[in-house]
Amino acid sequence: MSKGFAKDHSLLVATLHRGSDLFAIFIGFSVSMWLINGDIWPQKSFILTLFLSIAIAFWLYPYLGMYRTWRGESKVKEIGVATTCWTLNQVILGAIYYISDNSVNYDNKLFIYWFFVGGLALIVIRFSIRLMLNKYRSIGGNQRRVLVIGDGEIAIRLVNKIFSSPWTGYKVLGSFGDAHVEGCSHLGDFNEIEAYMDKYSQLIDQVWIALPLSDELLVEQILHSLRNATQTIRYIPDMRGFRLINHSVSDIAGLPVINLSMSPISGGNQLLKVMEDKFLSGVILLMISPILLILAIGVKVTSPGPVFYRQERVSWNNKTFMMLKFRSMPQNSEKDGVQWGGAKGKTNTKFGQFIRKTSLDELPQFINVLKGDMSIVGPRPERTVFVEQFKDEIPGYMQKHMVKAGITGWAQINGWRGDTDLQKRIDCDLYYIDNWSLWLDIKIIFLTIFKGFINKNAY
Repeated sequence: MSKGFAKDHSLLVATLHRGSDLFAIFIGFSVSMWLINGDIWPQKSFILTLFLSIAIAFWLYPYLGMYRTWRGESKVKEIGVATTCWTLNQVILGAIYYISDNSVNYDNKLFIYWFFVGGLALIVIRFSIRLMLNKYRSIGGNQRRVLVIGDGEIAIRLVNKIFSSPWTGYKVLGSFGDAHVEGCSHLGDFNEIEAYMDKYSQLIDQVWIALPLSDELLVEQILHSLRNATQTIRYIPDMRGFRLINHSVSDIAGLPVINLSMSPISGGNQLLKVMEDKFLSGVILLMISPILLILAIGVKVTSPGPVFYRQERVSWNNKTFMMLKFRSMPQNSEKDGVQWGGAKGKTNTKFGQFIRKTSLDELPQFINVLKGDMSIVGPRPERTVFVEQFKDEIPGYMQKHMVKAGITGWAQINGWRGDTDLQKRIDCDLYYIDNWSLWLDIKIIFLTIFKGFINKNAY
C-alpha cells in the first residue's frame, strides 16, 4: 500500500470502520448463538432480529458521531462512544421486541450474551483498526500536511506535540509568525501567508491558527489572508488559565459556537448514565437488602430516634434534595447549626462510629439514586450552607454541579474524602466531569469496592 493511499482514499477508511462495526454485530450474534445452542449460524427465526440490529446501527452510529475522524483523539473517548452506540442499539432493539408483541423473535439469554460478546467484539475490532492506522501513520503513511500560523507558546507546544506524536499522522510543513518556532521551518511573517497559500495550496491539507484569544484583530487579518483557502482551517486558542469543562465547537442555527464549558453527560450519554444508575441501584438494593435491615436494627437498638438521617444537599444544576444516611449520631446533634467537618467533632454512637468508618451509613443513598436524586458515580454533594460559602472561595467549585452528585467518585477513590483538602477534591471532580465515560464509571465503582469503603479520612 502506498503511503498516500489512505489519505487519497479516506472514504475507504470510513467504509472500513462502518463495515467492521456491522461485522462486530454479526460476530457477536454468531458467537452468542454458539455459546447457547452450539450452532454458529443464526436460526431462521432470529434472522430478522440480526438484520434489525444492523439496520439500527446503520442509522444510529453516524448520528452519534461514530464515524467522525478520531485522528489524534483519546482512545478512551472513542471506546466510550462505541459503547454508547452499542448499548443504545440493544435498548432500541429490545423496545421494538416488546412493542411488536413478540413478532420479532428475541430471547433474554441471547440478549445478555449478545450485549457483552457484541460489545467486546466492537471494542476489540475498533481498537485493532486504530492500532493499525496509528502504526501506519507512525511510519509516514496517511499523513495530513499542516501549516501552523503563530509564534507564541501555544504554537511551540503544538509543534512539539505533533513531533512527539507521530501516530497522529500530522506533518508540520512550517510556521508563519514574527518569530521562528523551534522544530519547524519559518516560512515568513503573517503578511506573507496569502502569497504562500496561492503558490503552494496543493501541498497543504490543513491550516492551524495557534494564537491567544486576545489577538482578535490579528486572527481577523489571517482569516482574510485565507479567504480563498479550500483546506480545513482550525483555530487552537491559548486557553490555559481558563477553567473550562469539556470545551468543544458546535453550531447554533448555522453560527459557529465555541462551547467553553459544558457537561459531557448529555444526549445519548445522559440516557446511558440514567440506565446505568437505575439498573445498578435496583440490583444493588436487592442484593444488600438483608444488610440494610441489619444496619437499621443496629441503629435503632443502640440509640433512640429515627433510623435514617435526612439532610439537604445540592446536586445537578444546583437542585436540592434530601440525602439519606443511616443515623450515626444522637438526635439533635446539630441543634446549634452545622459546621464544616462537623461530624468529626461530634459524639457518634459506638455503632455510629463503626458505620461511618466503614461508609456503611452511605448505603441508603442507593435509594436516592433509584429516585433520580443522585448518581452512583459523581461528585459528592455538599450542604447548601457550604455551597454558598465555597462558591466564592474555591475556583471552579460550582462546576461540579454540571452533573448529578454521586455516592462515590474520582476524589473518593484517590483518597480525597472526609475532612481533606477541598481544592484537591474539586480538581478530582472536574477531572471526572471532563473525562467522563461509561468505562470511567465502571473503574470507579470497581475501585470503590476495594479502596473506597474504609478510609483513614472517614469519621
